[in-house]
Amino acid sequence: MDNELFEKMPVPKAYMKLAVPVMMSSILMLVYNMVDMYFIARTGNTNLVAGVALCAPVFTFMIAIGDIFGLGGSSVISRLFGQGRTDDGRRLSVFSFLGSAMFGVLIAAVLLLCQNGMLNLLGADADTMAYASAYYRWIALGAPFIIFSLVPTNLLRTEGFATGAMIGSFIGSITNMILDPVFIFGLKMGAGGAAVATVIGNICADIYYVWFISSRSKALSLDPRGFHISKGEVSQILGIGIPSSITNIMQSIGVMLLNRFLLPYGNDKIAAMGIVSKAVMIVVMIMVAFSFGGQPLYGYLYGSGNKPRMKETIRFAYLLVCGIGLGLSAILFFAAPSIISVFMNDPEIIATGTPMLRAVLAGMPFIGYVMVTTCIFQSTGKAGGALLLSAGRQGYIYAAVIFLASSLFGYNGVIFSQSVADMLTAVLAFVLYKAILGRELN
Repeated sequence: MDNELFEKMPVPKAYMKLAVPVMMSSILMLVYNMVDMYFIARTGNTNLVAGVALCAPVFTFMIAIGDIFGLGGSSVISRLFGQGRTDDGRRLSVFSFLGSAMFGVLIAAVLLLCQNGMLNLLGADADTMAYASAYYRWIALGAPFIIFSLVPTNLLRTEGFATGAMIGSFIGSITNMILDPVFIFGLKMGAGGAAVATVIGNICADIYYVWFISSRSKALSLDPRGFHISKGEVSQILGIGIPSSITNIMQSIGVMLLNRFLLPYGNDKIAAMGIVSKAVMIVVMIMVAFSFGGQPLYGYLYGSGNKPRMKETIRFAYLLVCGIGLGLSAILFFAAPSIISVFMNDPEIIATGTPMLRAVLAGMPFIGYVMVTTCIFQSTGKAGGALLLSAGRQGYIYAAVIFLASSLFGYNGVIFSQSVADMLTAVLAFVLYKAILGRELN
């Protein structure tokens, strides 16, 4: 392990060394998401674009399942490393890796068995059903590979291998981008082709991760021989992992709610919001990278009891992430029409998507504060605080806001609901931090 990084390196340098590779992976993921939506939108078929957008919660749900083992495992393992318990960390890494793969098989089976019901729940109608079904089927089949890939990206950073985690993400995203036009246009698979390219990209990333862990890692393992784990250790991982995953599960529910509330206004509104969601990822994923890039550092410092360095790290993270959110939001706000037109150069979609994008961007600086606070709670084992924030922004807070705002303000209320929910969740994050960790870290 790189103890120099965790214990002695200046905080800004240590934080950025862990976070920048995550950010680079996120930028490539952003490029991939934009390229993916670009090729899908280039079909010129609004119903196809809407059908793929309707399936976004399924992919987000898989990420949530991967986070149970990835973020939950990394939180516990990083604290064990901070306490000098490397062998225990290695044991728990076996559970995280193999558990995610086995659970992924189960998720694939359930999704395929419930396909028709799920598509109806997602909001597919007669116009979008065929396209949504084609995308859904292939994504469901790829669930084990997608879910597993989330675990090494988190666990490798607990050992200081942030660059190794980044390379795996690069391999998956680049493979996906290369294969997108091949399957969508060359093999004429349309929406299904985009999903196939995504699954193959994840398989390639997984192959790299297995090689890296087997040949380079000293503190992590995929070897089940002699493996054992107590109920208490499982509870620790799930106690952090499940609240962590709820962030993405709530994102899925939030997207489903949003699509349901937009449906009365037409499929073109759903298609436009699908493009807006991809554009907003530019800000969100970079903030996520800089928020959660510091997770191994929080966990290690909390485990070792180094409060002064911990507080310095927290201050740096808040300033960095909230500043990034504000700056990037301002850029995208003014460039909104151009950004929408890159995906789909349709005057109606541009006119619809521009105010949508600007409405959602208004909440970005608040999201930064929520993300950092959530990551601190997860890293320090404060499952209650993490759960309340994870379930809030796109869960109970968002649901309450969108129901009320849509009733009072109609369509405008729907598109501004997320920003209002972001602001309210930031207030909750401030109160929870003071109540849960304020006294402990003083």
